[in-house]
Amino acid sequence: MRYLHTMVRVSDLDQSLDFFCNKLGMKEVKRSDNAKGRFTLVFVAPEGHEECPVELTYNWDPEEYTGGRNFGHLAYSVENIYQYCQSLMDQGITINRPPRDGRMAFIRTPDGISIELLQAGDALPAAEPWTSMPNTGSW
Repeated sequence: MRYLHTMVRVSDLDQSLDFFCNKLGMKEVKRSDNAKGRFTLVFVAPEGHEECPVELTYNWDPEEYTGGRNFGHLAYSVENIYQYCQSLMDQGITINRPPRDGRMAFIRTPDGISIELLQAGDALPAAEPWTSMPNTGSW
């Protein structure tokens, strides 16, 4: 397992970039706009530590973040997402969002913090039981 990033939702992207980049001294290392999902992702990191970014998620449609919803998730890559998720299930961990796409899954800590698991490299081919496994709870 390898740490990837921490995600936080932001209500004003320009204000957040000013805070993280101009005030804290981080730099923007990656940006992507998703018109279909109506969000922008901006990754910022300290100079020289680009491998440890914070993902700023800006949802285009206004939303009030309550109950800690502005904190998104921790993210880790794993060598084989199917084997890793099966191992977690064997230990009694609920897979809240199964890796139906061979790429991404979500679980929660005992305190309800979301953890995103991402397949290292390319997505694995779709496979059962994951392909037809429904979501459980929220993630």
